[in-house]
Amino acid sequence: MTTFILLFIFGYLLGSIPSGYIISRKKGVDIRTVGSGNIGGTNVSRAFGLKWGALVGILDILKGIIPAYLAGLFLTNDWQIVLVLLSPVLGHIFPVWLKFKGGKGVATTAGVLLVILSFKYIAVLLATVIMVLLALGMVSFASLVLALLIPLALWNSFYSYPYLALGLILMLLIWWAHRENIQRIKNKTEPKIFKKKLQTNNQ
Repeated sequence: MTTFILLFIFGYLLGSIPSGYIISRKKGVDIRTVGSGNIGGTNVSRAFGLKWGALVGILDILKGIIPAYLAGLFLTNDWQIVLVLLSPVLGHIFPVWLKFKGGKGVATTAGVLLVILSFKYIAVLLATVIMVLLALGMVSFASLVLALLIPLALWNSFYSYPYLALGLILMLLIWWAHRENIQRIKNKTEPKIFKKKLQTNNQ
C-alpha cells in the first residue's frame, strides 16, 4: 500500500509540472495570457513555433510514460495500477502548481497508453487521429475522437473492469477539459491547425 501511495503522489506531482508554462516563462511570456490561454503544446506551437510545441508535447507525454512504467514494475493489483496510471493525467489537468488550472490531458494520456497498449492499438488510435486531423484540421476534434476510443481499446486489451473504468474516466476528463472547444465546434468557430496568427479562440 505504501508503494501505491508513493507512486500515486509521484505521478500526480510529475503530471502537475506545467511544461508549456515553464518554457513560455523562459521565453519571457506567460502562455496563459496568449492564444487560448492553454498551457498545452498546441497553444505553445502557435505562440512560439512548432519545435517548441513539439518539445512541450514530448515532455507531457513523458509525464504519462514514467508513472505508467513504474506502476507496471512495482504494483500487481489492477485497481492500484490504474489509479497510478490516472494520477499524471489528473496532475496535468489539475496542477497544484497553477491553482489546479492546467492543460487538456491528451499528451499525458498518450504517454500512459504508449506503455500499456500493444502496438496494433497504438497504430489504430494514431491513424484515427491523423485521419481526423487531415479531414477537419482541428486538434480538439481529433482529441475528442481519440478519447471516445480509449475505453474500447483498454477493454479489448485487458478485458478488465479496472482498465475499463480507467478508459471511461480518461474519456470523461478529456471531454470535460475540452468543454470550451466543444462549444466552439458547435458554433463553427473552432480554428484549425497551422495558422500562423494567434487567435483568442484556439485550442
